Amino acid sequence: MLRFPVYVMLRLRVRPGAVERSRERALKRIGLRLHPCLTPQPWEKNAEALRRIISTLANKNEELQNFLETVDNTLTGLQKESCKVTSALEAELELLSSALEEKGAELRGIIKEEKLRKEAELQKQLSDGKVALLSCEDLLKFANQTLTITNEEEFLTAAKQIKEGVTMAPAFRLTTRPAASDNMSHFTVDFSTQRAGLQRLNFLPVPRAPEIDVSSCVVRDNAIMVSWRPATEVDSEDDISVSGPIERYELEYRKTNCDSSLRAAGGACWEKINDIRETHFSVSGLKFDSRFIVVRVRARNKAAAGEFSEPVAMETRAYNFGFDAATAHPELKVQSDTVTWEPQGVKGHDPRLKGKENKSSSRSATPSPNKTAGSRAGRDRFAGESYTVLGDQEMSGGCHYWELRPLDDWKSFSVGVAYRASLGRFDQLGKSAGSWCLHASQWLQSLLAAKHNNRAKALDWPLPQRIGIYCDYDNGDLLFIDVEHLHLLHAFKTKFNQSLVPAFTVWCGGINITTGLQVPSFMGNLLSTSRSLSNLSQ
Repeated sequence: MLRFPVYVMLRLRVRPGAVERSRERALKRIGLRLHPCLTPQPWEKNAEALRRIISTLANKNEELQNFLETVDNTLTGLQKESCKVTSALEAELELLSSALEEKGAELRGIIKEEKLRKEAELQKQLSDGKVALLSCEDLLKFANQTLTITNEEEFLTAAKQIKEGVTMAPAFRLTTRPAASDNMSHFTVDFSTQRAGLQRLNFLPVPRAPEIDVSSCVVRDNAIMVSWRPATEVDSEDDISVSGPIERYELEYRKTNCDSSLRAAGGACWEKINDIRETHFSVSGLKFDSRFIVVRVRARNKAAAGEFSEPVAMETRAYNFGFDAATAHPELKVQSDTVTWEPQGVKGHDPRLKGKENKSSSRSATPSPNKTAGSRAGRDRFAGESYTVLGDQEMSGGCHYWELRPLDDWKSFSVGVAYRASLGRFDQLGKSAGSWCLHASQWLQSLLAAKHNNRAKALDWPLPQRIGIYCDYDNGDLLFIDVEHLHLLHAFKTKFNQSLVPAFTVWCGGINITTGLQVPSFMGNLLSTSRSLSNLSQ
C-alpha cells in the first residue's frame, strides 16, 4: 500500500521569534507536514524587521517635520512680536519725550512771561526816574540862581515859583523802591522724584488675579451677580502701589455638578464674557440644569491678561425635567422641550375635526383598550382621546417652578400635575381626583379654566402666552400665573399624599416648556394674594 504525503497550507499567527518551531509543533500534533514553500526564509524575517524600522522612521520623520514647522512658526511669530513690542516701545518713548518737551516749553514760557513783566515795570520806573531827575536838577539850578537876586520883589516871586515847582516836581511823587525784584527763585525746579520715576520705567506689569467677594455674590431669578476686588501690588522698597493700570475684566463661568470649585476647575468649556469695566457683573437668562455654576475672573491691561482668580462655585438648584416619551400619546411628537400634535392618518384624527356626519368613523378612531394593548409601545403610553404626556421627574417635597408657552398654531392644551399611578391610559387631565390642571382652548371659542376631579372653573382672563406653574408640595399649593402680566390665574389648595409629576395635554398644535428655573422672586407677592383669597373664600 502506497502512502503519499499530504501537504496542507496553513497560515498561523505566532511570535516572530518562534515562527518556524510553532508551525512545526502545530503540524506534528495534527499529523501533517509543512509544505516546503511555506517554510519562512531568513530574508522574510529581515524584511519584517526592516518594515517595522521603516514604519518607525516614517513616524519619526513626520514628528520631526511637525516639530520643525512648529519651531519655524514660533521663530516667525517671535520676530513679528519683537517688532511689534519694539515699535510700541518707541512710540511710548516718543510720547514721553513729546510730553517732556511740551512741559519744558510750558515752564520756559512761564519764566519768560514773568521776566518780561518785571522788565516792563522796571523799564517804566527807570524812565520815570530819569524824567524826575532832570526836573529836580533844573529846579535846583533855578533855586541857586534865586539866591543871588538882590531885589526883594524879584526874590519873593522866584521863591514862590520854586515852592510851587517843588510841590509839583515828579521827584517828590515817585517811589524810590524798585517796582519788581530780581528774585526768580520761585521758579526753581527739582525733578529728582520724576527722574527716579523715569529710571524705574519698565515693561507693563501683568495684573494680579482679582479676588471674588463671595459675600456679595447673589443667585436670584436664574441670574448670578458676581462681585470681586482688584488685587493691589506693592513695591517692597517704597511701599508704593506699582499695579499696572487695569482697563477691563474678563469673566468666565460654566455649569457643573461637582460639589467643589477646585474639582470643577477642569472639564467642560467655559462661557466667556469680555470687556467688563466695573468690578461686578450680572449674568441673566441662565438655565439652572446643574447643581453649581463655577465662576472666575481675571484682569486685563493694555497688553496682557493676568491669572484667573480662584474659582468659586455658586449653588444653582432648580427643578429640571423633560418629557417622558414612553408615556406620550402615539399622536404626540416629543422633541427635547417641545410637544406637538401630529395625527396619524384619518383614523388618528380627533373626532372634533370631522363633521357630524362621520360619527361612526370617529367612534372607530378611538381605539379600545383591548385593541390598543397589543400594538402600543409600552403599558404606560396614553391612548384614545387623552393626548397626554407626563414629565420624567417626580416631585415628593419642596417648591418647584416651570413655564409653558403655546406654539403659534395651538388650539387646545392643558398643563398641571398628577399622581402617576392615578391616571389611566385613556384619562384626561383634571377629570380625576389625582390630577389638577389649567385648561386653555381657542377651538371654536376661547376658554380658560381650572380643572380637578371632573370639575371645571371658568377663569375670566385672556388666554396667556406664557404660563408659570408653581408647586409647593409640602404646603399643598399649586398656582398658575400669567407671567407676562404677573397675574394669578388660579390657585389650588390641597394636601398631596403621593409623588407628583408634571402632566400635559396637547391637541392640535404644540407647546414648549422651560425648566431649570428657580422659584422667581415675584412668587412672594402672588403667594400672599393666593392666601388672602383663600382666607376670604373660607
